[in-house]
Amino acid sequence: MPRRARLRIAGAPLHIIQRGNNRGSCFFSDHDYGCYLHHLEELAARYTCAIHAYVLMTNHVHLLLTPARPDGASLLMKHLGQRYVQYVNRVYERSGTLWEGRFRSSIVQTETYLLRCQRYIELNPVRAGMVDAPGAYRWSSFAANALGHCSTLVTPHSRFLALGAHESSRRAAYLELFRDELESHELEEIRTSANAGYALGNERFRKEIAVALGRRAGPGKSGRPIEDANRHAGGEKALF
Repeated sequence: MPRRARLRIAGAPLHIIQRGNNRGSCFFSDHDYGCYLHHLEELAARYTCAIHAYVLMTNHVHLLLTPARPDGASLLMKHLGQRYVQYVNRVYERSGTLWEGRFRSSIVQTETYLLRCQRYIELNPVRAGMVDAPGAYRWSSFAANALGHCSTLVTPHSRFLALGAHESSRRAAYLELFRDELESHELEEIRTSANAGYALGNERFRKEIAVALGRRAGPGKSGRPIEDANRHAGGEKALF
């Protein structure tokens, strides 16, 4: 059975998950995390992907990014994966694959869902029981987004910038979002969308993505949508 093509549109935020092969470890020392982030920053700039949030777990990676070109995320992940595997194989004198095949991804609706997905990513170490608070984990974007630590890797999304007129007010508003845990149905929706390659958003958003790309963007019957994209005012700009 052929692999289902990814949903990808330039300018649409993407939640990406890359797992270690057989859920095995892909980071073994602090230097490994630093090496991955170094290459992520360099290649994100090369392929014009703005990184809004990330977390590097022991055996998988989450990224929230916006590509400026439709193939930007695919090129980024391809070359990032290759570089990092070469580094690991050289340093640890190993061979073979490190990643679990293709990365998983979902287009994210900016309204409501983007900051929810960003919190989901930065709270991963807490849910995993690795730390008590997201700020205690070194290898995530939480320090940049919530605590104001300088980062040349993280580019705040416009939805994040809209939280406040000044950096201090934005950080305070963002931290306030972490007072409440994500509901179980919210966690499941984010996980299912990324693993299945669906759009993460409400039904209207999924229908708009389906019309824009000519195929379904959520659970349901397969086949090309029959709706005319021209009936949707604003075109792609309305999607994000």
